[in-house]
Amino acid sequence: MLDPFWIMVAVIILALVFDFTNGWHDTANAIATVVGTRTLSPAKAIMMAAVLNLAGAFFSTEVAKTIGKDIVNPTLITQVVLISALLAVITWNIVTVLMGLPTSSSHALIGSLVGAAIAYQGPEVLKVGGILEILVALLVSPILGALVGAGLIKLIRSIFKNTPRSKVKRVFRPLQIISSALMAFSHGAADAQKAMGIIMMALIAAGYQSADNMTVPFWVILSAGLAMALGTAAGGRKIIHTIGSRLSRLESPQGFAAETGAALILATVAKLGIPVSTTHTITGSIIGVGAAERVKSVRWTVAGKIVSAWVLTLPVTALIGYLYYFVLQFLEK
Repeated sequence: MLDPFWIMVAVIILALVFDFTNGWHDTANAIATVVGTRTLSPAKAIMMAAVLNLAGAFFSTEVAKTIGKDIVNPTLITQVVLISALLAVITWNIVTVLMGLPTSSSHALIGSLVGAAIAYQGPEVLKVGGILEILVALLVSPILGALVGAGLIKLIRSIFKNTPRSKVKRVFRPLQIISSALMAFSHGAADAQKAMGIIMMALIAAGYQSADNMTVPFWVILSAGLAMALGTAAGGRKIIHTIGSRLSRLESPQGFAAETGAALILATVAKLGIPVSTTHTITGSIIGVGAAERVKSVRWTVAGKIVSAWVLTLPVTALIGYLYYFVLQFLEK
């Protein structure tokens, strides 16, 4: 019989590994456009994003509470369920980052949790209402990103319609660094909380935390923020290339509009406790900006591949989570 304490420690370590892969996978979300427009070098942009990811982790804990109690009932699952889910999402993140596919770690985490929980005790442990609300938010976020990004670039074009293009680019180069910084902060605020939520579930399952009065300890916030910052510093360069230059040709004004629109949405939902996908939001914003300028400027074949990967994420990670639990269920005995 394995010591329950050390199984809980294993869950916490895996949650931080997931957070690292999330940062590694999602570096592009914060800096792809600023790199794609050549406003900053990849090395400088990655370091800036890592520092601001850590700072963003302290912005709110509402998403962590949602993850911790609104997907599965934390009092009805075990540490082995969480280990299985984390192994599944880590596997998916590693495979997709090596392929250069900007998929959603949020989708992957939900799918993995659902699959592992069903393998353990069937669908009755799921919180269907909470899952549906999260899925709706995940679907709406790229649409909102597209609309806000398109609106911002149209506003910028109307304000600077009589200004020479070269001067507009000079104006927006420093502004894009600010918008990229805001995006990196918002990414940390939104995504570092997902690992916090898993750690809180582990603490609840082990009896160290109450599900009724969930308060995220400082050490959980700090460790999750550091893990994401280190992952961001590692940098998923293939995904940066996919989002920053292959999806749509961007200049500084378009990059500013895309980042600012996505960052505003992410900061808002992080404070409200709604776990959305930073990948979906920034990708939707980039597509919206590109399409508002000229529909043909968006590489729709690349966009189609990204959407296909999004659609596959939930069922594939649910299956992987289910299989991991099937293999590891002997640890329950």
